Amino acid sequence: MARVRFIGAEPVTVPELGGRRIEPDEIVEVPDARFDGYVCQPATWEGIEEPKDETPAPLKKLTAVKAASSVKEG
Repeated sequence: MARVRFIGAEPVTVPELGGRRIEPDEIVEVPDARFDGYVCQPATWEGIEEPKDETPAPLKKLTAVKAASSVKEG
């Protein structure tokens, strides 16, 4: 999960975070997919830790020879 700091002047309740009350200068974890929705409000939120890129590595392709040799003959 990503992390942001609330830099507003007064505490707020954030419905997206389960109705949690967030105090000024508090750092909270937010869903990675919603990180941009917080940091696009620079007067209210400051990005602390960006989402981690968890894109899976591409699958390796087997050559026809490797694929054929991996099949057991019965």
